Amino acid sequence: MSQATPDSTPVTIDRKTRVKSIIGGSAGNLVEWYDWYVYAAFTLYFAPRFFPEGDDTVKLLQAAAVFALGFLMRPIGAWIMGIYADRKGRKAGLSLSVSLMCLGSLMIACAPTYDSAGMLAPAILLLARLLQGLSVGGEYGSSATYLSEMAGKNHRGFFSSFQYVTLISGQLLALCTLIILQRSMSEAALSDWGWRIPFFIGAILAVVVFWIRRGLVESESSKQAQKQAAEGGPKSSALELFTKHPKAAFTVILLTAGGTLAFNTFTTYLQKYLVNTSGFEKTTATEITTAAIFIFMLIQPVIGALSDRIGRKPIMIAFGVLGVAFTIPIFNGLANTSSVFTAFMLCMSGMLIVSGYTAINAVVKAELFPAHIRALGVALPYAIANTLFGGTAELIALSFKNAGYEHYFFYYITFMIGISLVTYIFMKDTKKHSMITDN
Repeated sequence: MSQATPDSTPVTIDRKTRVKSIIGGSAGNLVEWYDWYVYAAFTLYFAPRFFPEGDDTVKLLQAAAVFALGFLMRPIGAWIMGIYADRKGRKAGLSLSVSLMCLGSLMIACAPTYDSAGMLAPAILLLARLLQGLSVGGEYGSSATYLSEMAGKNHRGFFSSFQYVTLISGQLLALCTLIILQRSMSEAALSDWGWRIPFFIGAILAVVVFWIRRGLVESESSKQAQKQAAEGGPKSSALELFTKHPKAAFTVILLTAGGTLAFNTFTTYLQKYLVNTSGFEKTTATEITTAAIFIFMLIQPVIGALSDRIGRKPIMIAFGVLGVAFTIPIFNGLANTSSVFTAFMLCMSGMLIVSGYTAINAVVKAELFPAHIRALGVALPYAIANTLFGGTAELIALSFKNAGYEHYFFYYITFMIGISLVTYIFMKDTKKHSMITDN
């Protein structure tokens, strides 16, 4: 097995270019994730339009199944567009991913309902989500890699944390859109046609982002990798990844498993849990989760900056230990409270714990791989873990609830965080052993 080597030539990038690149890459990431999470935010309203039969939990379960199927495309998107971003450049990969997201959002915005088109309606919804899954699969690797390469050695944790700042911002923007529409429209109108509005917004924003991304500068690591490949050096491929860098690839899968499950549970599923289990009104549940996610977003750079000082490993271990200890008590507390303040504090506690994963996972993964295979190395193993654990979080949670064993889901989360914790304990601290050498 060949030994991976760090990027060969450190290159100094002026501060103005660095900041402009971080902002440009982050803005595009925000829109990508807004488009992705609008589906989850508005599920309570559009699910009856596509899946008219059954009680509320069954309809949500059907919509969650489509959400999970969208995740199945993420490894394919990560594979295809990870290779594309490694061979053609990070900028090219970012532009392609946002184009696919635009198409998916536009399809959902214009999709007919079950009453007017029968089974064609859920089929169009599914196809759109598959396209968006393809897009997000490529987006994560390209953006995480680009931000990490452009960030600079001494502030890599801080600047790369904006990958999740913008990811969370996209989710927050989706929830804010929901709140505005809830406040300005009747529930009947929102359920009838108002749910289409956020998908139209997403499609328009994606066009704007495409234009922004075409103007980004390419990272020096990517330029060097392309030059080396043209001169007969190694090229990005799945075979190269799993035969030459198997330890790093499987490390990404294992460190992601518990983190992505916890993240999707505390951000995406929590709104439904507050409605279906805690008994809060839809509007109240949305406001609680939105407030908590806003603070969650602000925490990310703080944790990222801390990792630049003390290393990545201690922070990931803290997430693992606290996640194992407090996930079950937090959800049990939420199930038994009717207090908005108590619910908010419990939600915030869970998200604070998850920050130990979200703030630094992008840079940790990027630091594990050499430049010529970095986008694929970050994207594909992450997408595999995210499909198996993150994308199925709502589906498994609702399935347990439908069967009358909802509490089993919390044991499942705790177990998966425990597996990731073992990985954190035994892996090297990537801050000290980084494969990225750009200054």
